[in-house]
Amino acid sequence: MPLTDEQLERYSRQIVLREVGGVGQEKLASSSVLIVGAGGLGCPVAIYLSASGIGSVTVADPDEVDLSNLPRQVAFSTGDVGRKKVDALEDHLSGLRSNLVYGGFDRRLDASNVQERVGDCDVVIDSSDNFETRFLVADTCHHLGKPLVTASLFQFDGQLTTILPGGPCYRCLYREPPPPGRVPPCQEAGVLGVVAGVIGSIQAAEAIKIILGQGDPLVGRLLYYRAQDGWFRTLRYRKDPSCPCSETPPQIVSK
Repeated sequence: MPLTDEQLERYSRQIVLREVGGVGQEKLASSSVLIVGAGGLGCPVAIYLSASGIGSVTVADPDEVDLSNLPRQVAFSTGDVGRKKVDALEDHLSGLRSNLVYGGFDRRLDASNVQERVGDCDVVIDSSDNFETRFLVADTCHHLGKPLVTASLFQFDGQLTTILPGGPCYRCLYREPPPPGRVPPCQEAGVLGVVAGVIGSIQAAEAIKIILGQGDPLVGRLLYYRAQDGWFRTLRYRKDPSCPCSETPPQIVSK
């Protein structure tokens, strides 16, 4: 659909970019994104993608807003404490854009529902906070041939990578989840809220690059950010021929 006068004005700073233009803005408007997790990463991802003109945003998260979430989950306010995150996020995003197609899925992704959710979108952004979900989503994206932008946080650090069909998969980078208890959750280890904003914003940028077909996504590269020292580093990784996802046709190997 051609852009309306309101859209031309709203997105004028993006449309003037040669790499975006009217055609690129129309691509954003016709695209759909699944965000797994409405936490510290998922909130800035959802805000920036919705504000950029993405047509449809679905957010999967079973949790309610807690007071301890507020320093990093910037889509929520004190009045949202106790509400379902997907409902509170819908209210916030509707204030940005009335024509956003929003879908809230207030259940945890598992083997019974993950393929349907992933299959309905163009790009998947994993902003989850547990290894079980992270590996399940990554395996499903590989199985269905969906682009994936995945990230994680730990204390003052953040990391992310982009996985495209045909390239190295998540299990080429991390073969298996760590043993239970090896990596403490953020409730125990802590996390600096602004790190989530940095990494979540880069996740949103990666999704936009994929949709537009512009730039060089972080494929085969793990971007690492350390706030205490103020540096970014990029580690390269390759496709592993012994990876369990190298089977043809690909299999969903998460249990």
